[in-house]
Amino acid sequence: MDRYVEAIAARMNARVAQLSAAIRAVLEEDIADLRGDPRTVDLLGASVEANVDTLLHALRHNIPVDHIQAPGAAVEYARRLAHQGVPANALVRAYRLGQRRLSELVFAELHEMAIPAEDRVTAIERITGIMFDYIDRITEQVVVIYDDEREHWLENRNSLRALRIRELLTSRKPVDADAASTDIRYPLSWHHVALVLWFPESDEDRIPRLQQFARELAQTLEADAPALFVATEPACGWAWLPYRADPHDLSARIRDVARAGTETPGIAIGPPGTGFEGFRLSHRHAERAQAVALVRGLANPIVAASDPGLSTAALLGGDLTETRDWVGEVLGDLALDTENDERLRETLRVFLRTGASFKAAAGELDLHFNSVKYRIGRAIARRGRPITQDRLDVELALLVCHWYGRAVLRTRPS
Repeated sequence: MDRYVEAIAARMNARVAQLSAAIRAVLEEDIADLRGDPRTVDLLGASVEANVDTLLHALRHNIPVDHIQAPGAAVEYARRLAHQGVPANALVRAYRLGQRRLSELVFAELHEMAIPAEDRVTAIERITGIMFDYIDRITEQVVVIYDDEREHWLENRNSLRALRIRELLTSRKPVDADAASTDIRYPLSWHHVALVLWFPESDEDRIPRLQQFARELAQTLEADAPALFVATEPACGWAWLPYRADPHDLSARIRDVARAGTETPGIAIGPPGTGFEGFRLSHRHAERAQAVALVRGLANPIVAASDPGLSTAALLGGDLTETRDWVGEVLGDLALDTENDERLRETLRVFLRTGASFKAAAGELDLHFNSVKYRIGRAIARRGRPITQDRLDVELALLVCHWYGRAVLRTRPS
């Protein structure tokens, strides 16, 4: 029986180029994803011929399938498809269809040979068994190669994309927005809302979760194109939501979406911006908002540059040591890190923000009019001097305390 298998393989191997061309034609006709550029199509032919030749040699010389590695042309073809984004299932389907067509060619060869009936069945069983094992083994190998190559290629492409985005954010030279949009595959001429997303420090890479969050957020908020995402650290990334028309302030809607989630990252939200400069400005504000949130030390906070006073606090907090000293000079003992002083500071902050109205402050704080009046008196007493001469300084100092917390407060002397 082995001599018949060897004879069939030898006869077919003599016409390997012809047989391979027939298989390639079937693959091109039935699998649209494989109809690529001429060089890739030529590589498909080389891959088919290399596989057919290797399989026929295994049949002819009784080479165990588990000793065989994917031919070089097949490996290179899998890599080429990975670069072009052709789905892996198209590659797998090509091997299955190729197996079926080669089986038909084997059966045709059997009909041309004078083989006893009892040996014919045995030869078919042996050939089809080896063919199945070969296709199963080689398919597994090339899919692993495809997956690895696709991952590496995407990492490299995304790294180049991230580098280009960083250049755009920091460039002081005129930028061709249309060309840059092509480079980063994002519509820079549209309207944008920038986000900074992060998780607390973690040993695991949280980037896939952040990327998924940005993608789902863009869908929920009906962005007009997919979110642009750039990983910056193992647990932090930048994102932009693109809109054709001004989306206005999305911070409230983003907060609603985040609160409904089960694993929400920290979120810093920039204001809507238009065009390339708006792309950069929204991101700059989002980064400042994140800086404030990180100093405050809140777990997975959601902050927006549009939150009252946050952008001003971010500008005042550039040097926290100097800011702390200044807050102490302006507020006196009211700058101490105690629960009582915190209540007094917050009452005074709301009182001044509402136009020094006891009634308005009482309504916002949900306190009695007299309670607000008493706390304001205590706050001024703790400060040690009236607020009539430097009210603006007091308001700014209270704003800084509100956003930065104990990072700008003094501890009680021991």
